[in-house]
Amino acid sequence: MRITGVETLLRGPLALVRVRTDEGLEGIGQCAPYEAANTVRVLHSMVAPLFLGRDPWDVEALADTCLRTHYKFPSSFLHRALAGVETALWDILGKAAGRPVSKLLGGHARDTVPMYASSMRRDISPEAEAERLASFVAGQGFRAVKIRVGEAMGRDTDAAPGRTERIVPLTRQVLGDGVDLSADANGGFSVGRAIRVGRMLEEYGYFHYEEPVPFAEIEQSARVAAALDIPVSGGEQDLSIPQFNRMIGGGAVDIVQPDIGYIGGVSRARKVAVLAEAAGIPCTPHCANDSLLQVFSLHLAVAMPSCSQYQEWSIETTPWSEGVYEPVLRVTDGQVAAPTAPGWGVELVPSFVREAVSETSGV
Repeated sequence: MRITGVETLLRGPLALVRVRTDEGLEGIGQCAPYEAANTVRVLHSMVAPLFLGRDPWDVEALADTCLRTHYKFPSSFLHRALAGVETALWDILGKAAGRPVSKLLGGHARDTVPMYASSMRRDISPEAEAERLASFVAGQGFRAVKIRVGEAMGRDTDAAPGRTERIVPLTRQVLGDGVDLSADANGGFSVGRAIRVGRMLEEYGYFHYEEPVPFAEIEQSARVAAALDIPVSGGEQDLSIPQFNRMIGGGAVDIVQPDIGYIGGVSRARKVAVLAEAAGIPCTPHCANDSLLQVFSLHLAVAMPSCSQYQEWSIETTPWSEGVYEPVLRVTDGQVAAPTAPGWGVELVPSFVREAVSETSGV
């Protein structure tokens, strides 16, 4: 089997990928959202040529070759473009084998995946946010939620004066002790402020503390993690497997969070999950929107033993991610069932294909 064509479908901030083979199989994948037009340019100029004419069963080796070939350009855009092609290849392999991708990744470690309701908002009052999260707990059975504290990369600023100190206790008060709570700082704090906020999270029984300091400062993250009992998580922005190895080995994180779209695909995210398993820490892949990345992350979480905790489920709705694929994943009683259909188990919505701008690289 050989790859004969790589097509991108660009609509707004989203770029999907269709890969075709000489045996008539077609797989769908997706690049990480945002700046998608730039990602598409990189995909057709730097990634697709290295995959055309090759055997899709060599997916992991092909991804490695792509990054080694472009070793002078270890950029986010290269990894985002690679993820689009790589995830489409996994769909082809699942369809060829008649099995879900999760089965090809190592088999099912679990039948359902518990999800936490993940808020992406800081432009909301603590009172409104707590009420909103309570509605998701009541309506979809979530047993865990995540709030936002500080300001993203904010250098100790807050989204609104005193918001962090108000939202942390208020969310616990409104949701009660039966719901696990987490907080995401998106790299917003210095070490000292991060530790002070972390102690407040511990006081109110929070479950984990995400990216308390800027993500690249892994030594700072290790200092925060060493000072606190609450598990510190991170890794969503990182691209390099050696960097993940340093983060885990150096105690920068207690929970590791690779993003399939950012790191360059499922093969590479799986390697991080294996590193986590070897270190005895959980892996919770970052998944901050309701695009196909939710599908990819579900398959990985079903298969990998280290994905043992709540996984991320964005509660936000975005117009650009609607009407993309079907059937859409649903949370029931706080969980999503393991996939059973071949490949990713989903198809593109015809209207999305019609609306998107298509470009193809072929042999």
